[in-house]
Amino acid sequence: QVQLVESGGGAVQAGGSLRLSCAASGPVFSTNIMGWFRQVPGKQRELVATETTTGITDYDESVKGRFTISRDNAKGTVNLQMNTLKPEDTAIYFCYVNILSGAIQDRGMYWGQGIQVSVSS
Repeated sequence: QVQLVESGGGAVQAGGSLRLSCAASGPVFSTNIMGWFRQVPGKQRELVATETTTGITDYDESVKGRFTISRDNAKGTVNLQMNTLKPEDTAIYFCYVNILSGAIQDRGMYWGQGIQVSVSS
């Protein structure tokens, strides 16, 4: 059973920084993609940033140059450093992992419970 636990959210003023962390437990030590999505009420969940086990990263255009994703494959963790935060970054942020190899019954997408990030102007 894969479990993801997020930490590090909170409230900051515009221009500030926050660091989100996500720790995965269970059978995640295989080829996978880890990353972050975010969602605001009434809107669809949107991709923020992802990183593969081989270090390939992808970012939404709105966060490029401000957010940095990093992961530790040995520890099963993924972090999101968020700088120069804007009010429009306010959302619930979800950690996720998409397991692409390993035991068939373990493959698929898993989500954390979400963590609030609030940026005031």
